[in-house]
Amino acid sequence: MSELRRTGEEIAFLLNAYGVDTVFGLAGVHSLELYRALDAAGIRHIGVRHEQGAGFMADGWARARRRPGVCLLISGPGVTNAATPIGQAYSDSVPMLVLTAALARGDTGLGRGKLHEITDQRLATQPLTGASTVAWTAEQVPVHLARAFARLAALRPRPVHLSVPQDVLAAPLMPSAAVPLPSPPGADPAAVAEAAALLAAAERPMIVAGGGAVAASDALRRLAEAIGAAVVTTVAGKGVVPDSHPLSLGASLNRPATRRALHDADVVLAIGTELSEGDLYLIDDGTEALPLPDASMVGLGQRLIRVDIDPETAVRDCRPALAITADARLAAEALAAALPAADGAAARGREQAAAVRAGWGDPGPLARLHDAVLAAVRAGLPDDALVYADMTQIAYTGNHSFPVERPGCWHFPMGFGTLGYALPAAIGGQLACPDRAVAVLIGDGGLQFTLAELATAVQHKLPLAILLWDNEALGEIVHWMQARQVPLVDVYPLNPDFAALARAYDLAWAAPDSPAALTQAVTEAQTRDRPTLIRVHQATMAAAVGIEV
Repeated sequence: MSELRRTGEEIAFLLNAYGVDTVFGLAGVHSLELYRALDAAGIRHIGVRHEQGAGFMADGWARARRRPGVCLLISGPGVTNAATPIGQAYSDSVPMLVLTAALARGDTGLGRGKLHEITDQRLATQPLTGASTVAWTAEQVPVHLARAFARLAALRPRPVHLSVPQDVLAAPLMPSAAVPLPSPPGADPAAVAEAAALLAAAERPMIVAGGGAVAASDALRRLAEAIGAAVVTTVAGKGVVPDSHPLSLGASLNRPATRRALHDADVVLAIGTELSEGDLYLIDDGTEALPLPDASMVGLGQRLIRVDIDPETAVRDCRPALAITADARLAAEALAAALPAADGAAARGREQAAAVRAGWGDPGPLARLHDAVLAAVRAGLPDDALVYADMTQIAYTGNHSFPVERPGCWHFPMGFGTLGYALPAAIGGQLACPDRAVAVLIGDGGLQFTLAELATAVQHKLPLAILLWDNEALGEIVHWMQARQVPLVDVYPLNPDFAALARAYDLAWAAPDSPAALTQAVTEAQTRDRPTLIRVHQATMAAAVGIEV
């Protein structure tokens, strides 16, 4: 018979049994039992400077590995500090397991002023998670972990929070095995046949692919070629079909010409996407008024087939002709198998996609400057590089114009839209994929939200290329305040001396003054055993490329 372990120890071994080899966290007096057996269980712990960093690193790890990211947090402030990254993972459908200590059972809910007290810690994260639970006994812990990993394996991936009281963590528990996990659902064959018939009969089919379709890349490319469908992606779906593919319209849902093409299509397949507000913001190119972004805008004038693992999303916001609840990869493979290549379809689709691209028009001087800088960054990175972007104007441009050839390479906090995401998320991505280049695209304001995690990157000798876009302002807020005639209030915050900051953290430093110098800096960053802070000043680059902004 196996010897009893403390419950905190058993958690470590169960995590290993479910395939976890790395966790992100910050130990505290209430969570010590979660740390007792990490080494013995073969799990690497990445210590952070702030619990917010742990959450974002777990998010970045999950996006890179396509497996759940895990963080270990203390009760109370550890939970509330991580609330923002938990919310970000929820809104962007990122699989994350958040394991936290909690007050001892005898102290829970009494409001006695205990250390780190939250009267009901489960409720603190309930609106931000797919499930927030408490293990009230040691025997409940394996059950809750099995349920958590089952949710992460077969449902729409969203964070799961499990709180374990201090006295339960220390209680004895008999070791147990991991439970076999369910597979995600496939598409009903009758629904596939109906969808295939609609697509086969279409003369102007289009595909909208989201982040849920990242693993469906090969099948969607085959399907698009077979029926001659132009493919537009959401920001989370960038690269599902390579941007260089003649049927690709990239992540261009924000462009009026793409929106008009979707409106005029006779059948649209929307797969693995909730068609979020951020994806649907239109570029104001002067040709039409900016409407409120709404998913129903792409459901007008055509028959819509919607495929999503979440049945509620499949019928939300716009009325589909056909709704299919299924994993995007399994559904795409079934559709591709059911639709042989039609004569002339690929050529017709290429012509239609080319006509849409020709109608995109001029995005304006600031976006042209961004594009010049982004092209220089792209030239310094391999095709499979992971790019983590923050809430900053150049990333907003990059969401739609940064060339991506492979799925799962561009990561942006689209849903929650939190500043400071990119740096710690990139640390998680680099630790998940040490053999791939990783770049950070972040603004001078956003960097200061999670600045302390620079030390984590240095400690682990990560060769991150950190592109700091410095416009000495909260540029997007300036734009909108001016557009809405709101007085400019605190939109020009004082920046630190970034070169001195790099020295303080023992970072490599570069301040390129031209696109060519920027490409060189990005290339060289990948050869070092520490991060490189690459300051790209907006005014300097504008002068170098001859664009007035």
